Amino acid sequence: MGAGVMKSGDGGGRRRRRRGSRVQPMAEINITPFVDVMLVLLIIFMVAAPLMTVGVPVELPKTAADALPGDDEEPLTVTITADGVIMIQETETSPEELVAKLQAIAAERTSDRIFLRADGANQWNSVAEIMGALNAGGFSNIGLVTDVGGPSFAGSDG
Repeated sequence: MGAGVMKSGDGGGRRRRRRGSRVQPMAEINITPFVDVMLVLLIIFMVAAPLMTVGVPVELPKTAADALPGDDEEPLTVTITADGVIMIQETETSPEELVAKLQAIAAERTSDRIFLRADGANQWNSVAEIMGALNAGGFSNIGLVTDVGGPSFAGSDG
């Protein structure tokens, strides 16, 4: 990682020194260790990135729908667990406070996109009520989060 010393000459076996010849510093930097470290860091981040998307554990329904395109902002997620607990990101929220908290969040965000994760054990009625609360809270672009591998209704599964 440092500069070495290179002697001037013809590169042959025996060298004759001329009067007044000087030792010149080598001006090349060896970047091989730097590239090695960067590749190791890249692999570490590629392995660790999927583990950093933690959330509330829910059993999502499976569908054949494609993924939604991403945004620049971190996606806001509301989760309904199997026992009916409502969570904004990872913070538990009561149904009475949900609209007020969503309105406060919507005032600070540029995007009106929100993702709704609902456990498959929930009744559709409770999911629809939460969707209405999301709309009342200022989020009109609601994406339902599901797992892939469900029926495609085109004659074949998954």
